[in-house]
Amino acid sequence: MAVLSVNVNKIATLRNSRGGDVPNLVQVAKDIEEFGGQGITIHPRPDERHIRYQDAFDLKEIVSTELNIEGNPIPKFKKLVLDVNPEQVTLVPDGDDNITSDAGWDTITHQSFLKDVIAEFKEAGIRTSIFIDTGNPALIEAAATTGADRVELYTEKFAVEYGKGNTGVITEYAEAAKLAKQLGMGVNAGHDLSLKNINFFAKNIPELDEVSIGHALISEALYYGLQNVVNMYLYKLQDIH
Repeated sequence: MAVLSVNVNKIATLRNSRGGDVPNLVQVAKDIEEFGGQGITIHPRPDERHIRYQDAFDLKEIVSTELNIEGNPIPKFKKLVLDVNPEQVTLVPDGDDNITSDAGWDTITHQSFLKDVIAEFKEAGIRTSIFIDTGNPALIEAAATTGADRVELYTEKFAVEYGKGNTGVITEYAEAAKLAKQLGMGVNAGHDLSLKNINFFAKNIPELDEVSIGHALISEALYYGLQNVVNMYLYKLQDIH
């Protein structure tokens, strides 16, 4: 079964909106793990508009499953990751002003840069994953030569097309995941996965190691409650046969 890592960025957004410490990010992360969540994901951005850099240190102290830090490996981010030493770092090529991640790496153009960054993280014992689009197999092949342990399939296109009833879009993701595994990499996935589409996605991607879900999960928790939603995802990830 794929591991469920919960992205808590939206919890930080809510906290920051009032300038205080409600909801408390650390307590929510503890609760998610108690409810069955198998990892915590954060994506700190340079302006700290949701996750603050200090949050990474605070979460490292209490996360007992897996801490995954996502972000663009600018010097400030690299230093944070090396200082915190999470179980996983996911490299995402987003700009400072991005509202959310909207593209994967061009692993061909940025081959040398990614190799250097990944080597530094791996030397510190941190598992590395590259956020990547699925339409071009050459990008998956190039990702394998960077030394990355995993790729994270960027699933926005899947979510949009699946929502329109175009289930055939899954083929592109299934082929990308199969190729990644053949090349010796693990397979993560994230972006716009939700209770509506996660079961179909997981059933068709047997190579799937981990999903990172934040915006949809927190939004769904407004209706169903956080504990219920975490368990609903776990059930849908298990019920794939």
